Amino acid sequence: MLEDLKANNRRWADKKTSVDPSFFKRLVGQQAPEYLWIGCSDSRVPANEIIDLDPGEVFVHRNIANLAPPQDANYLSVLQFAVDVLKVKHILVVGHYGCGGVAAAVDGKRLGLIDHWLHPIREVHANHKCELDGLPDERARWDRLVELNVIRQVKNVASDVFVQDAWARGQDLCVHGWVYSIANGLITDLNVSVSGVEAAEALTT
Repeated sequence: MLEDLKANNRRWADKKTSVDPSFFKRLVGQQAPEYLWIGCSDSRVPANEIIDLDPGEVFVHRNIANLAPPQDANYLSVLQFAVDVLKVKHILVVGHYGCGGVAAAVDGKRLGLIDHWLHPIREVHANHKCELDGLPDERARWDRLVELNVIRQVKNVASDVFVQDAWARGQDLCVHGWVYSIANGLITDLNVSVSGVEAAEALTT
């Protein structure tokens, strides 16, 4: 099986250089992406492919249920590097419909350590219980909770000191909330883009 993966790699590299002989030379030169993608670890949601960008064009952080928790050093390190060093212009918080992590947060089953990680989603669920209970079926509630979780994470990112400091010094930076559909391959923009402190404070979750 691993030999197959290595063969795939060689074919991929050959294909890239046959189309663009200097492709890898440019990648070695520098990393200058304009986008930070904060997405889910789900294997069906490959960041570069979804937005049709090459390696080097998007900086990627992925975890279960695309969370941006202010106590997670891994996420915070990625965020600081993207904002302060790479100077990305757009931070994309991208959830996906049918997210197993979102479902696991509220299905009542105990899974161990992951329960602690997913706790922020349970808080979002509790805060929007009336809205969610008013939806017609479980699928609709699940999809809406995915969206509400993305909005909450946009708020988290926009409230972070690294982002707030970037805005204070006039850096061009915007945080967006999207949801990807595995069923059709399309992205839905939740229209919660934030590009300044006032907009971040006005965002309700």
